[in-house]
Amino acid sequence: MAAERRTVDESYWMATAPGTRCPPPDSDLTADVAVIGGGIAGLCTAWELVRAGLDVVLLEADRIAAGVSGYTTAKLTALHGLVYARLEARYGPDGAALYALSQQDAVERTAALCDELDIDADLERTAACTYLEDPRRTEELRAEAEAARRAGLDASFVTGTELPFPVAGAVRVEGQFQFHPRKFLLALAERITAAGGRVHERTRVTGLHDGVRCRLSTEGGLTVEARDTVVATHYPVFDRTLLFTRLKPRRELVIAAPVPSGAAPTGMYLSPEDGVRSVRSAPYDDGRRLLIVTGETFEPGAGDVRERFARLDGWARERMPGFAEAERAYRWSAQDNDSSDHLPYVGHAHPGTQHVYVATGFGGWGMSNGVMSGRLLAAHIAGGPRPAWTDLYDPRRLPQVRETAELARFQSAVARHFLGDRLHTGHVDSVDEIPPGSGAVVRLEGKRCAVYRDESGETSAVSARCTHLGCLVHFNDAEKVWECPCHGSRFGTDGTVLHGPATRPLEPRGRPAG
Repeated sequence: MAAERRTVDESYWMATAPGTRCPPPDSDLTADVAVIGGGIAGLCTAWELVRAGLDVVLLEADRIAAGVSGYTTAKLTALHGLVYARLEARYGPDGAALYALSQQDAVERTAALCDELDIDADLERTAACTYLEDPRRTEELRAEAEAARRAGLDASFVTGTELPFPVAGAVRVEGQFQFHPRKFLLALAERITAAGGRVHERTRVTGLHDGVRCRLSTEGGLTVEARDTVVATHYPVFDRTLLFTRLKPRRELVIAAPVPSGAAPTGMYLSPEDGVRSVRSAPYDDGRRLLIVTGETFEPGAGDVRERFARLDGWARERMPGFAEAERAYRWSAQDNDSSDHLPYVGHAHPGTQHVYVATGFGGWGMSNGVMSGRLLAAHIAGGPRPAWTDLYDPRRLPQVRETAELARFQSAVARHFLGDRLHTGHVDSVDEIPPGSGAVVRLEGKRCAVYRDESGETSAVSARCTHLGCLVHFNDAEKVWECPCHGSRFGTDGTVLHGPATRPLEPRGRPAG
């Protein structure tokens, strides 16, 4: 019989690293470069620029390393599922090789930074594997292994793994890493400030004027002026290139529990089957490792998140020895953005700018792509030789013909929510129908309102229209937040912005009766 356990609704990385206190600025600022966003892309970019001798200010809307980078699974690898055969078919052998080179460079760069800066981030070198259980797909795995090897990775096709269940086959790549992302990023932030950089938390940037010099305005009414600006907010909060038409947000759930060391795999495993299943482990205590299981991919606002957590937990209990007996478990969720051509956008934000840069579209592989972005953007801004993969990731690249169908799917999904949610809503008719600890969209005085009822029965209401582009938000029943299904913005039950691209809160609507 499965053991009762205490569930911690928090990322393990957040729960096991210290908090931060980087006060917001108390006056207007000037700098060579302003970096917006304090996740792995922003912090790595700031570090590379500071070490190049530039005056850098980093502005984070909440707490550094506490957004997407604090809720990752922290696999640092150049093997990104079944990607190399597809890249080779679309961009040729040279394009696939540049992708592999850039990702492996980021993997090794992280290890070098830990060594050079004396950062203890629980870094472990291990292998990464993409596996399938369906024997009808073994040729797909063989083709992927061959494409990855041609691209320059130490890849092979294998039929045996350390997983406690049989697989049809797997692509295995040696020389990868797993680590504790917050330990790495918080230490990096300390090195940035020690080298003269400035890091400010609780400083939401709400406006960006792009000219010969960039002028940023903050929620607190201050101004930051810089020669160059990097928008590293995961999803671009300022998007004059309309990148949001080429990005699709998705969420995945994560559960983790300590198991006996002998029951935990040492490698990193990923399968695209069963709504994605990803397994790895991390150091925990003497005799145990933390088993981390990820999956249940869905779009923000899709609902039934508690049921998705239950499915993932059931899979882990059935498949992974020791998981069902664990006395405690952590659970959290991660958000990613997929680009329509499966490549990140890193570089000049749009054709008309020389001073605004962006890093986005990491497709679930933010650890390697965040480090890669720091190196690439520093080369753009600080000068010097640019990496061979610069053009591969250029946000100004034109969509390919074969990308048209993917773009159409992205935009039809947005249109379905923007129009369909208004015409055929599943929202409730009355506030009285909302149970304690839940939320729903209700029409009040002719306006759609997002109404939340707390555990004590008190209700509060905010506008149901996302402040980014006006789609209607949906309630996440497990995390108790409002989510926009169109572009992934997330809001607290009081309307506060938790995740962009929205920069303004949902408008308050008071306390409805019921």
